[in-house]
Amino acid sequence: MKSVSFVAPHPNPLPVDTGRGGILETASGFFFLLPSAFCLLAAAVAPALAQTKGAATSAEVALYEGAGRAQRLAEGAKKEGVVVIYTSAPPDDMAVLAAAFEKKHGVKLQVWRASSEKVVQRTVTEARGNRFEVDIIETNGPDIEALHREKLLQEVRSPHLADLIPGAIPPHREWLSMRLNIWVAAYNTSLVRKEELPRTFEDLAHPRWKGRLGIEGGDANWFSGVVKELGEAKGLKIFRDIVAANGMSVRVGHTLLTNLVVAGEIPLALTVYNYRVEQIKARGAPIDWFIIPPAIARFQGMGLARRAPRPHAAVQYFDFMLTDGQDILLKRGFIPTSRSISTPLNQFPMTLLDPKIALDEHDKWSGLFKEIILNPSR
Repeated sequence: MKSVSFVAPHPNPLPVDTGRGGILETASGFFFLLPSAFCLLAAAVAPALAQTKGAATSAEVALYEGAGRAQRLAEGAKKEGVVVIYTSAPPDDMAVLAAAFEKKHGVKLQVWRASSEKVVQRTVTEARGNRFEVDIIETNGPDIEALHREKLLQEVRSPHLADLIPGAIPPHREWLSMRLNIWVAAYNTSLVRKEELPRTFEDLAHPRWKGRLGIEGGDANWFSGVVKELGEAKGLKIFRDIVAANGMSVRVGHTLLTNLVVAGEIPLALTVYNYRVEQIKARGAPIDWFIIPPAIARFQGMGLARRAPRPHAAVQYFDFMLTDGQDILLKRGFIPTSRSISTPLNQFPMTLLDPKIALDEHDKWSGLFKEIILNPSR
């Protein structure tokens, strides 16, 4: 795969070499080219970074329909030259998507990557400061629903919306889900025998798991989904019993948690993403995943910024993620939301979190998660 150009809107200090074809990454999640390549790209795209006075607005472009839609998008995107995305998706996966998008359309993908919380914070802060730099926002369903409530998103009338599974488009239609994240449990295959894997959450209170369990520190959404499915009173008691009996190692970052399973520091992790385990397992790492019922999944949302300065390129990327991007996501181990994509990963029962309810009940479940998992009383 050819190297992909990532450019930071506001470069940060302390870059480190990622080993990905001349791309540097800073501690805060920015990507940018080495100086020589950066100068060439900056010269090529600088004229496109400001929306031309009198040009079509984001709302106008988003509502393009009819036979000439694709041509109008292509002509406008060629002039704009770049699309800016704020995302919480892993850098390696974004690099693959960016390379494919650029190859097909000749438009650069400029990426700023951070946690879902920081993606929302930056988008809201810039908008309140009357600064509009982002074209596409991609992050967790509840977080992008929050951007809808801030009136920062714009409905896109893509002809590919009809291909999506039920629930992938909320009633207001200002964002959509192009993939699902399923929380799974992962274990180190050198330290945990398959026959001793827990079949229920109650099994995690067994003495064999003392000091061997881990969880990601921001997974209150997963916690709420599991507890509700088990029955709230019963579910809360189960987790209190697990923590009291065996403790829980809390780590920040799903990729970090997955890597710690591989390293053997955490033999069994309760909340990692299936796609990341599949990617690492394919490289020969001693890791595998399984489901402790109920399986909880979350929509990953993508929305067009209401004041996107490069609307043609943005809507073109929107369409790309609902077509070619769906196949790429599948090959990367994700679960696409297109009904035209067949994958064994969606053949088992799962509970899909409602982003609206998750957002409305955030304080309740974050509080319970903190009380029971993060800071349990001794």
